[in-house]
Amino acid sequence: MTATTPTEPKGPARRGGPAGATGERERVSAFWSLSRAMLLGMKRDRTATFFILLFPLVFLVFFGSVTKGSGSPHAKVAQVGAVKLFDSIQGDQRAGLDKVLTITRTDDEAATLEKVRKGDFDALIKQGPDGTVELRYTAADAVRAGALQGILDSVVQGANQAATGQKPAYVLDAQQVEDKSLKPIQFLTPGLLGWAVATGAVFGAALTLVNWRKSKVLRRLRLAPISAGAVVSSRIVVSLLTALLQTTVFLVVATGFFGLKLTGDWWLIIPLVACATLAFMSIGLLAGSVAKTEEAANGISQIIVLPMSFLSGSFFPLDGAPGWLKTVSEVMPLHYLVSSAQSVLTRGGGVMDALPTMGGLLLFAAVLTGISWRLFKWEDA
Repeated sequence: MTATTPTEPKGPARRGGPAGATGERERVSAFWSLSRAMLLGMKRDRTATFFILLFPLVFLVFFGSVTKGSGSPHAKVAQVGAVKLFDSIQGDQRAGLDKVLTITRTDDEAATLEKVRKGDFDALIKQGPDGTVELRYTAADAVRAGALQGILDSVVQGANQAATGQKPAYVLDAQQVEDKSLKPIQFLTPGLLGWAVATGAVFGAALTLVNWRKSKVLRRLRLAPISAGAVVSSRIVVSLLTALLQTTVFLVVATGFFGLKLTGDWWLIIPLVACATLAFMSIGLLAGSVAKTEEAANGISQIIVLPMSFLSGSFFPLDGAPGWLKTVSEVMPLHYLVSSAQSVLTRGGGVMDALPTMGGLLLFAAVLTGISWRLFKWEDA
């Protein structure tokens, strides 16, 4: 009987010399094959393509369209009885007042106050016998209330000056520090772009990992001469390409259709987005490592991404938020991405506005990736 020789493993046994070089080429080939397979898979999955690339763009188009023609704040005010302060304004001054106030005359003060409480009117204005102008507003909208007080104060000062015939001793010349053509899109684009990058990286990594484990793809990759590093690296390449494509589409649409003006070293958004993608992808890897089903991975990702989006200034500024809420926001990586993106894209920021954030995001990615590596499983237990 002829003795049989055990079959040698094809992968790890090939080391050193020409055989080692061949193994290295095989690993590189496997890496690019995996990357290509992921890109083609995303292309064929139209639902994933829509939610990763087009759905965030829908928000940009919606908010950009809504705020495109926004100008001075406009308020609805109820005037109870005769208010000489307003009734005496004529001509161009009256036209200017009508641009910011819609004044409705009424005689029932009690009923009007109730309408102010319900939000039918933003404020009630009446004038007492001693000339005092009374403003009654609701605290439900602090921004509009502040605007109303500013408008009324301006009108009162103008009337006092006209009555006394004296020029004011001091004149306030208030101007914004940014370009006077500044539009809301300057604030919307960085925030929505940060949200899009975070969503794509977290969900893409988490759902891919769980889907591959569930469909036994990871098991087959483990048996093949492919390292875990090649699998992760290929996913990183796909996530980076997706994020850079998102960034390009956002900037093209925002500049071409909504008048976004890029300032400073705006090109820094590219390395900033790349570092952020690694950070958010590490969150997705962690979610995909602990989740056993796609539903669980989706739920974990939603719990992480949604609060982070609202608490990091992606959709609205947190200037008036309580102190504890700002502290919570400062723990989240998306907060720093949005702040740095606003700085380099629309506020004339430079390298030092982006470099600390990039370093922090990379450190965050390294820590979470290490944790994910410890929790990673090739197959369901």
